Amino acid sequence: MAEKLYTIPVNEVFDKKCECPVCEIYHSLEKSSLEFTMGPSYMEDDIRAMTDKTGFCRMHSEKLLGMNNRLGMALILKTHTDKVNKDISKLSSNMKSKGFFKKADNKELLDYIKELNTSCFVCNRINEVFDRYIATIFHLWKNDSSFKEKYLKSEGFCVEHFGMLVERAESELSGKTKEEFVEVTVKLYNDNMERINEDLAWFINKFDYKYKDEPWKNSKDSVPRALTKLNGIIVEEQ
Repeated sequence: MAEKLYTIPVNEVFDKKCECPVCEIYHSLEKSSLEFTMGPSYMEDDIRAMTDKTGFCRMHSEKLLGMNNRLGMALILKTHTDKVNKDISKLSSNMKSKGFFKKADNKELLDYIKELNTSCFVCNRINEVFDRYIATIFHLWKNDSSFKEKYLKSEGFCVEHFGMLVERAESELSGKTKEEFVEVTVKLYNDNMERINEDLAWFINKFDYKYKDEPWKNSKDSVPRALTKLNGIIVEEQ
């Protein structure tokens, strides 16, 4: 099975103490995809053809820019804008020849723009592997008792990936195996969201004078951990 190729990294991420192992998987794939995009690969014709066609979403455009390779970014953007300008010029000319203001004649151009605005080379690289990582979680749940123990001891998931796991269980699992997985996942989510909520409450209390001599407990990093739970944001340690 293709999923077996990812058993080692999936096991490793569930060994970590983190608020959402699925977020950790995603961010690891994102980091490697960004580095690949701005590495020597952007000089390869086949890679440039893909970036020319898809471009980048707003979020990954900002992250690529933050990698401080302005020349590499300029080369990628130049050939991408060459293609976009050529395509839109051609589609616009077709519209004008058919009747510029007719809705039906606008469709081809508008479909092109919509596709361009929803495509991203980095997202595509992440998603084609990320899906296999998620399938691996279910494969391990069914076939590896040691992984199941790790899953049961994990600190839950962010809102998005909690929903993803419950939804994917419908197609990946069946019968009592599915029921157990969903029950465990729901409990993990609820228990750990309550833990985060309590940590935030104590963090807020610590700014009240009457609590100044009380210990911080586990609340000092509660804000970034809550952001992971709610928005999938992983704050890098300084």
